[in-house]
Amino acid sequence: MGILARSGHEITPHADDADVLVVNTCSFIEPARKESVDSILEMAEYKKSGRAQKLIVAGCLVERYRNEIRQQIPEVDAVIGTGEVETILQACEGEIGPKDGSLPEFLYHDLTPRVLSTPRHTAYVKINEGCDHPCAFCIIPQLRGRFRSRRFESVIREARNLAASGVREINLIGQDTTFYGEDLGIRDGLSLLLEELAKIDDLPWVRFLYCYPNRITQKLLDTIARHDRLVKYLDIPLQHASRSVLARMKRGSHADAFLKMLERIRKTIPGASLRTSFIVGFPGETEEDFRVLCDFVREAKFDWMGVFPYSDEETAKSFACSGKVDADTMSRRRDEMMAIQRKISRQKLRAKIGNTFTAMLEGPSADTELVWQARLEGMAPEIDGKVYVTEICGVNEASHLPPPGTTARIEITEAHDYDLIGRATEIISEGAVNARAAALAQPFPILA
Repeated sequence: MGILARSGHEITPHADDADVLVVNTCSFIEPARKESVDSILEMAEYKKSGRAQKLIVAGCLVERYRNEIRQQIPEVDAVIGTGEVETILQACEGEIGPKDGSLPEFLYHDLTPRVLSTPRHTAYVKINEGCDHPCAFCIIPQLRGRFRSRRFESVIREARNLAASGVREINLIGQDTTFYGEDLGIRDGLSLLLEELAKIDDLPWVRFLYCYPNRITQKLLDTIARHDRLVKYLDIPLQHASRSVLARMKRGSHADAFLKMLERIRKTIPGASLRTSFIVGFPGETEEDFRVLCDFVREAKFDWMGVFPYSDEETAKSFACSGKVDADTMSRRRDEMMAIQRKISRQKLRAKIGNTFTAMLEGPSADTELVWQARLEGMAPEIDGKVYVTEICGVNEASHLPPPGTTARIEITEAHDYDLIGRATEIISEGAVNARAAALAQPFPILA
């Protein structure tokens, strides 16, 4: 979007207004592929009945099914893989030639134009691309290429630019953020990066996602504990807890080692919020393996957890594994695990009632205009719970509401399974974006 906007194209979120339609796809698991294909077919209808002249398919689906897309969906005019982002202008305005079949190499930098599709006060910053891990269930290396880190200075400059434009929270992402910098010869790269980001005055919250468990060093934990701007939150996708399942996954480790790691994290960073995700139904997973996983979840007491049924991808190493688990069993195991986590989450959130925490106000709730929405620092955007704010101290009129990105002290008055309700008792610092200006802004604010 940034490349197109810089070249004079107007970006619209409304398909019926567009001359060129671009569908950015995912191909990680079967439901994502189905959603991608359905979106392509839906957009193809606009070429028949609307003003659209071109349909372009981009992203991971292209890396797996480039030829099939062109052959089976004739309405598609061009395809752009994950390594061909910079050809989007050529695809919109002319023709692009066939790809040579090599793995993706594209990696954006601080001078690459960006258009934020997130709310103005929060943004994602990708610090590395690709992956070198051999996880048996995963096809990311095929879709995204080998692991490669962005230059240290490039990330810092982008973060400063975002903060100067009004962003108050950045979320560092990558297939494995804890490996950042190692390919560049930088030891403890993520820790060093976080140290520098914590010096940006206009950036109250810095978060990173997707920690590989065996790369969480004591230096990294000490760095998080030392700086107020580094949110006390770790997202560690463990995938399983059974030693035998983790071995088949090519992940290694086991429940006892994970518990010791969690104990070390909580000792170093008191009150840290912890998120994880698990796969149930990996080939060969027995009921005994599943019980090990359930017992581990009960003991670990994560703040947030996602559970996903195994997806049997034909190009993944696990596709050849025996002992496939049927869909009904996977669904039952997922539901049982989420029921365990729901009780844990409810207990943890109820313990917050009557206490006051720092939160970031995000504007009117998407569920109802009667309350505002906020997040504690232990709540990552989009994936975790939220705080519904019923009252903001000293504010009697809508025109006086603080802008999104404002940090405030919120007293928790109620708790549900995954969300909280509270009242803002004190404004700490206001966000840089004027509330009225934000409401009137175009859907895609452009950043130079």
